[in-house]
Amino acid sequence: MKISMQMYSGMPLNRQSKERKNDNWLRRRLSDTNALFIAVKEGQVLATGEGELNTFLLHAKDLFELALSQLVFLGEDENGAPYFAIDCWELSPFEEQHLSSMGKWTEVRNAKRMVSNEVAAILAFAKALCYWHQENGYCGKCGHPSTLEEGGHMRRCSNSSCNKPTFPRTDPAVIMLVEKTFEDGVTRCLLGRQAKWPKGRYSTLAGFVDPGETLEEAVIREVYEESSIHCTDATYVASQPWPFPSSLMLGFIATATTEAIDTTKDELENARWYSRDELDTVEATGTLIMPPKDSISYFLISSWRRGDIGTL
Repeated sequence: MKISMQMYSGMPLNRQSKERKNDNWLRRRLSDTNALFIAVKEGQVLATGEGELNTFLLHAKDLFELALSQLVFLGEDENGAPYFAIDCWELSPFEEQHLSSMGKWTEVRNAKRMVSNEVAAILAFAKALCYWHQENGYCGKCGHPSTLEEGGHMRRCSNSSCNKPTFPRTDPAVIMLVEKTFEDGVTRCLLGRQAKWPKGRYSTLAGFVDPGETLEEAVIREVYEESSIHCTDATYVASQPWPFPSSLMLGFIATATTEAIDTTKDELENARWYSRDELDTVEATGTLIMPPKDSISYFLISSWRRGDIGTL
């Protein structure tokens, strides 16, 4: 089985999980003249420059003075340069306006076209952590405001009688290429579509993992809930961080034991079986649109079409 690196994975920074707990160490990293910053606002990142000079990495000399409480420490590159995310949620209106005047806000999924895979992974990491902060401004136990600690990798309740720490979470979701060899000897894969998607787009089935459920059980349950197809032999293939907004996609291949599809009981508008040859034909004629190339769904379908995974 040939497994390649997924988009938004391979984050090249050393996260310095131990050192970032020390505020004095963080202040020294913040004062480093080589420090780089990524500004994040409502899930978007700030781009400065034009064309090939477009960059998402800002220098301290171009910024106003920043406090640790406004920043999330991302890590250090191989040369020891520290990277921070500027969380606009922690800025004053004046500071946010000044920052916005320096460039334009861009979706991370658009930014990936302008940067290397490594930088795309850093941008995704910054987006995911800033989103988590915005969603956890208050203690989930007592309701008091929480404050940023450990370089932005923890929040703590400000109520001294509670003092509850909260750590970043990511939601596990399974995404699966389901295949079946039919009586005619042709192996086909199951693809579905949601009504809100662009006309003609089909993708692999996916869903979140429930509490008390294994990944394999989640694959089998989700496939049945969405398509009424029974499947077995759920086998892990690859994973992908997916900060849209905060998921970890766990890719599987599974074998169907039934053929009749029924999408009337869940969220899919339609689902159908495609052979490898059929996928080539419908994609060439434009009647089927593949999922975006940065997604693990695209990777699973492409790997199956090449015969890297599944039954030939």
